[in-house]
Amino acid sequence: MTNKSTSTMKMLLNVGFGEGISFIVLLGIAMPLKYLEGMPTPVRVIGMLHGVLFIWYAISLLQAKRANGFTNQQTIIAFLLSFLPFGTFFLNKILKKK
Repeated sequence: MTNKSTSTMKMLLNVGFGEGISFIVLLGIAMPLKYLEGMPTPVRVIGMLHGVLFIWYAISLLQAKRANGFTNQQTIIAFLLSFLPFGTFFLNKILKKK
């Protein structure tokens, strides 16, 4: 791996981890607080953070695709995994094996 491909892969793994954590916090903590306790503020805050991390993840994925030669199918699967709780953690496990 070249230095650029290593750094883009590291960025993808780190951003994917953060995106996964924010998604779980949004679904598991912020949304129950909103709907069970009537507290909408956590959803606004965590939702905004998650949105920023999701966009950053998509950009990092495209950069990693170019630098590491991911196929279109691999890229689409990696993108779709971000829509599943724990999906980016699963992707991290797969990518770290390679």
